[in-house]
Amino acid sequence: MFESAELGHRIMKDVWEQELPPLREALLDAQFDLNAAKFPVIILVAGVDGSGKSETVNALNEWMDPRHIQTHGLDLPSDEELERPHMWRYWRMLPPKGKIGIFDGSWYTWPILERAHGRIKTSELDQDMARIARFEQMLIHEGALVLKFWMHLSKDTQKKRLKGLEKDPKTRWRVTPRDWKHFEMYDTFRQVAERVLRSTSTADSPWIVVEATDPRYQRLTVGKILLERLRARLGNPAPKPAPVVQQVPAPLDEMNILRALDLGKRLDKKDYEEALLTYQGKLNLLTRHKNFGKHSVVMAFEGVDAAGKGGSIRRITQALDARNYRIQPVAAPTEDERLQPYLWRFWRYLPRRGKVMIFDRSWYGRVLVERVEGFCSEADWQRAYSEINDFEDQIVRSHSILLKFWLSISQEEQLRRFEGRQATPFKRFKITEEDWRNREKWPLYERAICDMLDRTSTEIAPWTLVESEDKNYGRIKILKTVVERLEEEL
Repeated sequence: MFESAELGHRIMKDVWEQELPPLREALLDAQFDLNAAKFPVIILVAGVDGSGKSETVNALNEWMDPRHIQTHGLDLPSDEELERPHMWRYWRMLPPKGKIGIFDGSWYTWPILERAHGRIKTSELDQDMARIARFEQMLIHEGALVLKFWMHLSKDTQKKRLKGLEKDPKTRWRVTPRDWKHFEMYDTFRQVAERVLRSTSTADSPWIVVEATDPRYQRLTVGKILLERLRARLGNPAPKPAPVVQQVPAPLDEMNILRALDLGKRLDKKDYEEALLTYQGKLNLLTRHKNFGKHSVVMAFEGVDAAGKGGSIRRITQALDARNYRIQPVAAPTEDERLQPYLWRFWRYLPRRGKVMIFDRSWYGRVLVERVEGFCSEADWQRAYSEINDFEDQIVRSHSILLKFWLSISQEEQLRRFEGRQATPFKRFKITEEDWRNREKWPLYERAICDMLDRTSTEIAPWTLVESEDKNYGRIKILKTVVERLEEEL
């Protein structure tokens, strides 16, 4: 895979001086057009130690307007980052639409290091690469232009480069013991890198291997490829949507998982108050358990309007230390959130260990309200099921306890609660014209909900369906589920 990058490619000084000025001008023009085009550009700069990755990144910042470039030089993850899913640190760094994000080190670095040092197996590396490939495909579907450059040096050239840097007092600081240790593992790193590049070089985001022997050749190559890909994308700003998967037909007998719920379940006031104290006490003790600090807790509350999400959340937080939880209400995305992939605003709120994050509505808006109201294309919400499953898989793999609740009531009970809210002055803020409009689309939402439950209730992140016609019964079922899940995990 690297043979063509070991041929000794070079650019003469006079060619460099002739071609660089028009390239810089063209890159600035393209960058200006990108600001208006509103799609992000993500540039990964990876490769062997001593291959001039940082110098190439610095050149791109010099050639273009750095005010519209976000540059990230990444080393080992911090303690805060290690307490969250591996991809959390990268999601937070994604550039918004109209900007360029350059990663010197990326989501590939850690898996390559882990495999080269033998801390993970080849099968685990392959699983990591499959997740990364799906992540990059999601970025592309969301409109991003993804460019991946691998800077390559042959073993002899790398040794010569490191010795040259070490010999010069002005550059000696750039060579570390880790660089020489990695050089001794050159053949191992090359084998791992070849496997990584082969498995993640796709038609939409191929790896571009650049020989780094001559800095002028290296930087001119990267600059010209960036300009070419950027201009091609600017000339065709609307990538083709993913093929739409045929929907599963509705059952012939019109029975579904929501209609099968027994909404007649009740809990009288005395039993409710006793159970409330019992489970809130247990929940408080569990959050003070010696093993609780090894986990984080993520709860997602969804349900039809007026189903009792807020009241159920309050019964949970009454048992928690206010310093250890956060409630994140989810409404329409803000302007900043619209400039990012739809999952971005949820990734950035994932808690560190020992903390609880409660989402009052969640990432499922993509396959519910956005689907029904036409706020995204059919291709967008169809692919969202697998993207959401990937997201939740990463949450669970990072020692988080994920609980998902769907609160269900009948149309008749919803109408009663709507009318009650309108008649009560201090509850009027809870009812809007949008709530009434949504009632008119009950069958459409019912179909979307059933599809969501069928396709995202997995063995690692199952849905808990809550019969909330009686608020007392629903609240206790939720508290009991949380307590039993924590007891199981701790």
